[in-house]
Amino acid sequence: MVKHMFLENVNNLISESKWLIFQNEYNAELNPRYETLFTLTNGYMGVRGTFEEGSEGEKPGNFIAGIFDKSDAQVREIVNAQNWLRIKLYAEGEELSLNKCQLLEFKRILDMKKGILFRSMLIKDSKDRITRIEGYRFISRSDLHRSAIKLFVTPINYSGVVGIESIIDGTVLNSADSPKYRIKHLKVVDNISLSKSGSYLETATVDDDIRIATGSTVRIYRYEDKEKNNIAKFRRFLSLGEMSVEYFEFDATENKTVVIDKFVITYTSRDVRKDLLKTTVERELFNFAGEGIDKELKRHIKVYDELWSVADINIEGDEEADKALRFNIFHLMSSVNENDFLVSIAAKALHGEGYKGHIFWDTEIFMLPFFIYVYPQAARTLLMYRYNMLDAARKNATLNGYKGAQYPWESADTGEEETPKWGFDYKGNPVRIWTGDLEHHITADIAFAVWEYFRATEDIEFMLNYGAEVIFETARFWVSRCEYIKELDRYEINNVIGPDEFHEHVDNNAYTNYLAKWNIKKGLELINMLKEKYPEHYYTISNKICLTNEEMEKWKEVEEKIYIPYDKDKKLIEQFEGYFDKKDYVIDKFDENNMPIWPEGVDITRLGDTQLIKQADVVMLMLLLGEEFDEETKRINYEYYEKRTMHKSSLGPSMYAIMGLKVGDHKNAYQSFMRSANVDLVDNQGNTKEGLHAASAGGTWQVAVFGFGGMEIDKEGILNINPWLPEKWGKLSYKVFWKDNLIEVIVTKQEVTVKKLKGKGNIKVKVKGKELTME
Repeated sequence: MVKHMFLENVNNLISESKWLIFQNEYNAELNPRYETLFTLTNGYMGVRGTFEEGSEGEKPGNFIAGIFDKSDAQVREIVNAQNWLRIKLYAEGEELSLNKCQLLEFKRILDMKKGILFRSMLIKDSKDRITRIEGYRFISRSDLHRSAIKLFVTPINYSGVVGIESIIDGTVLNSADSPKYRIKHLKVVDNISLSKSGSYLETATVDDDIRIATGSTVRIYRYEDKEKNNIAKFRRFLSLGEMSVEYFEFDATENKTVVIDKFVITYTSRDVRKDLLKTTVERELFNFAGEGIDKELKRHIKVYDELWSVADINIEGDEEADKALRFNIFHLMSSVNENDFLVSIAAKALHGEGYKGHIFWDTEIFMLPFFIYVYPQAARTLLMYRYNMLDAARKNATLNGYKGAQYPWESADTGEEETPKWGFDYKGNPVRIWTGDLEHHITADIAFAVWEYFRATEDIEFMLNYGAEVIFETARFWVSRCEYIKELDRYEINNVIGPDEFHEHVDNNAYTNYLAKWNIKKGLELINMLKEKYPEHYYTISNKICLTNEEMEKWKEVEEKIYIPYDKDKKLIEQFEGYFDKKDYVIDKFDENNMPIWPEGVDITRLGDTQLIKQADVVMLMLLLGEEFDEETKRINYEYYEKRTMHKSSLGPSMYAIMGLKVGDHKNAYQSFMRSANVDLVDNQGNTKEGLHAASAGGTWQVAVFGFGGMEIDKEGILNINPWLPEKWGKLSYKVFWKDNLIEVIVTKQEVTVKKLKGKGNIKVKVKGKELTME
């Protein structure tokens, strides 16, 4: 199916079908969705899957991790940087584009194995000239500053002059499709022709003068010449305001293919000094062009091969689930830069402007487990972002009248609170956004993530130098956040928002209170461990943050007396105090994507008056702290809350899938898994155009490994494997790192095989309750 669409060298490059996501028809209305699906990123930069020549209704985006600006926006947001994708083609002066020509054939393919986006189209212009345009592009995982486009242009039924415009477009906006909220975050400071042929555009952010420098150059040659001869007979550079343009012409011959190579280099003032940007870009650009695209592409593919050698999960017997899971893993592992300790992965990754490029609890609770067990070095980097923002979290706590460190609900490059104050409800009415003021559980979520990383990796150097300080300062926050109620002799946490954001200004949210209790308790345990085993490090940390024995006594008192709302007779955890008094609705209708439909009679502007919830809350608590709850409690609470969850967040389905498997609800677990795996592929939330649902991608991996793969850590800290396979799954295999050992788990209906692939020392693993020692 692919061979007749692509030239010989492309056919040899493309992977087998299980690695490919296809777009077989062009539909302008679906462009924004496919732009997200076909985003390419290397963790440093993410470029949405728009067309080189541009198209109707597009939402182009080039996002560089760590570059934010406020300007006239509500809060700091990720900057849409200059668009270097643009290549326009002209046959005898007539533009060849999707919007202006008749489309005869069309296909785009995302190769997830190699991180390459392929395209092919056959178009006919107004003079009946037919042109085939094929090619591919990639953003290098080997050299994060290099990107390239290779196009093959074949005039099918004519000969004549073909023109090419290679453009770096600085006219980009944030919220470009919203007249009410459009923002210009960049000003052009340099737009010039490079000495050896090429163009250079340097921009600066409005607030902080952060520089973004892009250089590009083009090579044009006949396919049979293999890059030897540049056939351009005319070149002109144009500095068109905020656009840097190189224009070329060459003589095209009927049925003879010409290759266009576009080399792109990107650096920012986060990477090199401002006065060195231009010389750095120019040097790197012509080194790249002199070397050629193929060598860099091979290095890029090698990096992906190494990543996939651990990350890939194989499902036999269910092609849809197998490919959807691989899609989520591909985008998740492409979105991290393990060498930058000042950035993290946003809720929409580097795939769009959704949530303004901010970092939420999504990273620590939903995405981080994938990196902990598949790519531990990257997990450490993501946690280092939180450590490096610890001073900002301390400042945030002080501003709000608390002690210790209070992490913001939405974070950017400064670590300060970036949650907008205003948004819109489901009917488009303006509403006050309270999450930045009240959704405090993120502080415990980050402490939890630090401990999970340490438990899995035993990275004591990280814990001693960074992690312990985070856990102590977050515990200190919770002790100051708790209110003592003398007549009840208990501590409460009032006026919060839990993970379920339908209910605001609630008291004693069970998730928040329980995680706060855990955070304080873990802080006390860690203090005892450091005192016993690493007294010098404890002395250093306690002196740095002024931790005293008197304070520890207060911690113990608060931890013991934190109130958790719980109905002992029914074994039901009350989501928050007074939740059971709300009007009750049970969900019993679903749409074509198996998503819940609002029950009849619900006023969606007053959801806080009902027991309907947005996403997993109590169920989330029982997953994170599974060892704290018996099986009956898990089952009773899962069954109660599952019937009342609207899944108006992509975060919920994966959590319900895992808990469903733990309590025996296998049918709904599989449906929830597919709901999560397909959230972007079928756009079941209706907002894929805004960017990747990165937390859902992480949650989907968790379902495969923690759910169907049955992996969990018991109270003794031993890895347990208790899998369950859906009926049509013949086999499931995955790999994880556990305490510096790489382990492979292979599950069939008949047996479970656990292999140690590399590592030192002996490790214990329990498979279906039977303890094994792997040497």
